[in-house]
Amino acid sequence: MKFIVIGLGSFGASLAEKLTIQGNEVMGVDNRMEKVNMLKDKITNTICIDATDETAFTSLPLKNTDIVIVAIGENEGANIMVTALCKNHFVKRLISRAINPLHEKVLTAIGVSEIVHPEEETAERWAKKLCLNGLIESFELNANYSIIEAVVPQKYVGRNILEIGFREKFSILVLTILKKTEQKNIFGENKMVATVLHGIPDPKTIIQEGDILALYGNNQDLKKFLK
Repeated sequence: MKFIVIGLGSFGASLAEKLTIQGNEVMGVDNRMEKVNMLKDKITNTICIDATDETAFTSLPLKNTDIVIVAIGENEGANIMVTALCKNHFVKRLISRAINPLHEKVLTAIGVSEIVHPEEETAERWAKKLCLNGLIESFELNANYSIIEAVVPQKYVGRNILEIGFREKFSILVLTILKKTEQKNIFGENKMVATVLHGIPDPKTIIQEGDILALYGNNQDLKKFLK
């Protein structure tokens, strides 16, 4: 996949490196040459521009990029301006960093649905989320094993747990099944939230479209299932 990471502070730089290590094509963008030079040999490409300048911003390969991540954290105004430019230029998928609840509210107001909170979420976790199809959340138990939440792949919809063969074919366990329900957030706005509607599911439970599976297993086995 192709990524643009705008803002190469601690979080942005770490995320850009991890995405590159996982085999993606990553362009890192910052207005500080020292940050750009620090990463030029660690990620696919780097460029030093002021992304809040629309002329400079439009020089980026936006149409050929799968995901743009606005990781600017030191300047909320710059973060919002760059995020707004991304929305105006219809990037395929946009993820923006929020510094505090008010900042998150502004990002939500301009139409950003994917917001990252680096103070609570690691670059490692986001790199995994972005590189595994359908992954929503992950919790690393150690270097090899994780518990994840993932949207069920389309090819398994309408089949039951036993037929899919989670244990036999993939060596992973289904811990529970979650459904998305609409709830109001702290700002009084409606938001889709995953809630548990099952305990440990019966082997004959039929997987339905939009189901979110909580799975446990080896990272490689989980990746194989989500392919």
